[in-house]
Amino acid sequence: MGIDEHAGLMRANQANWDARTPVHLASRFYGLDQDLDPARWFAPFEWTDLGDLAGRDVLHLQCHLGTETIALARRGARAVGLDFSAASVTAARALAEKAGAEITYVQANVYDAVAALGPERFDVVYTGKGALCYLPDLPRWAGVVAELLRPGGMLYLVEFHPLLNSLGPKPAPGEGPELLLRHDYLGGGGSVHRDATHTYTDGPAVEGATDSFEWMHGIGEVVTALSEAGLTVRRLRESDELPWQRWPHMVRSPSGWWRLPEPRIPLLYGLLATR
Repeated sequence: MGIDEHAGLMRANQANWDARTPVHLASRFYGLDQDLDPARWFAPFEWTDLGDLAGRDVLHLQCHLGTETIALARRGARAVGLDFSAASVTAARALAEKAGAEITYVQANVYDAVAALGPERFDVVYTGKGALCYLPDLPRWAGVVAELLRPGGMLYLVEFHPLLNSLGPKPAPGEGPELLLRHDYLGGGGSVHRDATHTYTDGPAVEGATDSFEWMHGIGEVVTALSEAGLTVRRLRESDELPWQRWPHMVRSPSGWWRLPEPRIPLLYGLLATR
């Protein structure tokens, strides 16, 4: 599938995320009607890897509602958030204003980020937690990230592990609670089409654009794309914790996040790469 075909599927995703935004704003999952605590979406190891952000230019790619962007700004970063959904960007601006955070939000497709923001502008590019699966072309994405970073700049990617994405979120009718491999771990199989009136959150049904398309990306594919774009992978962590309870039998960890009982498997990974 070429760039034109991918662009059509991404336009469908853009409409889907516009439709998701009011659902997510009203959800208990995000809890935006309560005191905003954006740091709860970060694992402790993320702050260790990111280091001191004070005075640094930080871009949050595919930022959606900008909850994590606010946390980055509160760490002293000059934060910019980019998302292709106009509804998400509008909501993110309102949430940042409510939180008293100075953040610039830009609406653009991630593949157009260099044109929208300028080359070699950022010390840190932060992204992940459900972002890469909406990108059909990882080598192209990695090239965009490399162009956005200043020499010596850092990409920090914290993403759901492809093993997690391979496991079904709930048993099929008539099945028990055992976790089964239902989807590809590796990429290359083309897009996965979903037509759903509900997203990963609670809240009302999605109205209108319910079609979305996702692409699987194994860790090897991610590392190779970044390496071929001229970035050097410095650190790769695998974590057995998630910021929400994906399955009923998950238990709280001392960090406040959730993990599965034994056996432990990776559910999240953090990758640090530098230009």
